[in-house]
Amino acid sequence: MAEPVLDIAGLSRRYGALQVTDNVSLQVMPGRIHAIIGPNGAGKTTLIQQIFGAVRPDAGVIRLGGRVVTHMAPHRRARLGLARSFQITSVLPDFTALENVALAAQGHAGSSLRFFGDVGKSAELNRAAFAALTRVGLAARQGVIAGRLSHGEKRQLELAMAVAVQPRLMLLDEPLAGAGPEETARLVALLGSLRSDCAILLVEHDMDAVFQLADDITVLALGRVIAQGGPDAIRADPAVRAAYLGEDF
Repeated sequence: MAEPVLDIAGLSRRYGALQVTDNVSLQVMPGRIHAIIGPNGAGKTTLIQQIFGAVRPDAGVIRLGGRVVTHMAPHRRARLGLARSFQITSVLPDFTALENVALAAQGHAGSSLRFFGDVGKSAELNRAAFAALTRVGLAARQGVIAGRLSHGEKRQLELAMAVAVQPRLMLLDEPLAGAGPEETARLVALLGSLRSDCAILLVEHDMDAVFQLADDITVLALGRVIAQGGPDAIRADPAVRAAYLGEDF
């Protein structure tokens, strides 16, 4: 059996009297999309922050590709194949789409980011950046200033920036936030295709998209895992309906 790309065991984090994550365990397998869902305040974002390395857990173990990374800095986790997108788009608005992706690839390779002009002179970086833009359907927009892209295109650009570093796992925090119906459909199709490139751990509030995309789902409530399984099992779980989805879902 394949080894999990991500293996979390007993992860917990408390802020004063508030238990934000409480003994959370899950595995993300290669070639699969694993969604984390739950009501507001369930601990989803804090869990992503712990996996990324921005928040240290009080207890538990995080393994990436079989290696313990629980207390490892975010940039070291990135070198081991972890890429992340955020709820709010994080592109550089005054640089072209191609430059944004080239900078992401440059940073992952460990090159200095102090001299942005060097990126435009690197044929190797630009080839990698163009390949990533092609992968997400933005090749024709490579020369467009990122600030002029539509919201959906900026989301595609963020995914290209992640693809460019050739991750083994993508952490996607609400990648569909703010997208209209057409943009959502395009992004859902793109995300579905990216599982062939790497595993994906997804936090998303659009339940239609989650149940369309996810191979595996973990449901959080008040920081605890209340259910895990495939979409059909999660949809039918009484505890999940009571805590989150509702009887009409």
